[in-house]
Amino acid sequence: MLMPSDTMIHLDGVQLTLGSNAGQVNILRGIDLSVAPGERVSIVGPSGSGKTSLLMVIAGLERPTGGNVTVGRQDLATLDEDGLALFRRDTMGIVFQAFHLIPTMTALENVAVPMEFAGRRDAFDRAAQELAAVGLGERLSHYPGQLSGGEQQRVALARAVAMEPKLLLADEPTGNLDSETGHHIIDLLFDLADRRAATLMLITHDSALAARCDRSIRLVDGRIQEAPPANSLSSAAQ
Repeated sequence: MLMPSDTMIHLDGVQLTLGSNAGQVNILRGIDLSVAPGERVSIVGPSGSGKTSLLMVIAGLERPTGGNVTVGRQDLATLDEDGLALFRRDTMGIVFQAFHLIPTMTALENVAVPMEFAGRRDAFDRAAQELAAVGLGERLSHYPGQLSGGEQQRVALARAVAMEPKLLLADEPTGNLDSETGHHIIDLLFDLADRRAATLMLITHDSALAARCDRSIRLVDGRIQEAPPANSLSSAAQ
């Protein structure tokens, strides 16, 4: 396993236990994982295996009940909720299966407003550039309800990359899209990651999509079943 100084993501013995009506439920059961800067990693496994919970822990949206999470050399346990929010803003871009766009804001506003909150004076110019980059240069003034599912996900992608994050996290980003539209979105996601030299971690049920990544991690019952060493696939190919 890579040492933390060589990684974008480093998990050491991460556990997540949540309460339910039936008692305590062990979601993650001791996850050890390192992801190198610029690596593309897929997370696969059956429903309920802990994939989304793992992504939420890496994003700092869920606090682990055990172990340590380091992202870009930052120990997330040392940050309070405000600190985590700022760290996500400056370091991560997150794309969910549901688009999470604000329905009363135009495509341009959905991308620009988070940058405005971050103090970017060029927020609207930057947002227009990012929307043009995902093929929506003519749809800036449209509201989410006036856009197709694929177009809404393109807005979500533009928003995710607008702050030039070092880490892109995607949770089934094509889950609500038809096959053809989904392929276009994935091509855009990989292209955007490549252009920004960003680390990409995504959850998928699509084996063909998983195969496009440098490495595939399989979760079963909250444990990693298969986790080839970083860069093992590229090394094997050489």
